[in-house]
Amino acid sequence: MKKKCKDINNMCQGGMIYVLGFVGAAIYNISTATGFWNGVLGFLKAIVWPVFLTYGVMKYIGM
Repeated sequence: MKKKCKDINNMCQGGMIYVLGFVGAAIYNISTATGFWNGVLGFLKAIVWPVFLTYGVMKYIGM
């Protein structure tokens, strides 16, 4: 039972880091947009930024 609670806490912490990163990326991308559609594109980029980060880290360490 304890292992299950520990796994849930780790998932919540990871989720919170993702949410904070998402909010920060969304604010940055939308604030630097020059038009409406660039703002929409910035929002979409904010959703998928962890994919590019993970890919870059794995490429850097040679995986």
